[in-house]
Amino acid sequence: MNRLFHVDRAALIVPVDHGVVWGRVPALEAPVDVINSYMQEDVTGFMVTTGIVRATEALLARQPQFARVLAIDAFWSTKTPDKGTGTIVARLEDAVRLGVDCVKLLLPWNVSDEEKILYCERIGNVISEAAKWEMPVMVEPVLLAAPRSPEVVKQEIEVARIAFDLGADIIKITFPGAEETARLVEELRIPIVVAGGALSGDSKSTLTDSEEVIRAGAQGLVIGRKVWQRPEAEAKETIRELARITRRHYTRHW
Repeated sequence: MNRLFHVDRAALIVPVDHGVVWGRVPALEAPVDVINSYMQEDVTGFMVTTGIVRATEALLARQPQFARVLAIDAFWSTKTPDKGTGTIVARLEDAVRLGVDCVKLLLPWNVSDEEKILYCERIGNVISEAAKWEMPVMVEPVLLAAPRSPEVVKQEIEVARIAFDLGADIIKITFPGAEETARLVEELRIPIVVAGGALSGDSKSTLTDSEEVIRAGAQGLVIGRKVWQRPEAEAKETIRELARITRRHYTRHW
């Protein structure tokens, strides 16, 4: 956990794991190049897939200050979640052998009851196995393909409680707003990290939202598409300002 979270700042993790679900994502055609570029910035780590871990093994061995969070599951189709299916794509033992610092799983909830049962079973099994290796588990409650709205945020907050009760060490949730972030931090008392989600709005809104949730007690930001899908100059300025926010407004809550 101390590889992921620091005493003097909130985590700033750049996710590049999108390809396992969506294939060749615009601006992420060459994920190793994206990692190489953002290693030059004041970020704390990357969210990756097994293939990316392998491809960057030597690169990141020379930069051990960067944490790695390994996405070990996937869900298809995200466009029709009521008919979609999730699956585990990497084993806990593989994660330990690859030397990553945390594993991450989705917890989609606008899915069939059968799929909810399977997801809770998968996550429970992963958490049980992770305890043997002292590997932190990050769980992401999400309503797939659902436009952001107060109702969706409310439902994701409810699912975050399910993730907590399953035994998650860290909750990753898409921008829920300052009030809901503060409530999660107070009620669950485990690290809450906030995801950016799909590219939308301008960089100013991303920065405003990020500052609000860090002030509210979030322990990290996991922001990818809202940064690296912007024009290069804007993307670099955005990541630098996000880094300043993670240092300027951080309070450790765990």
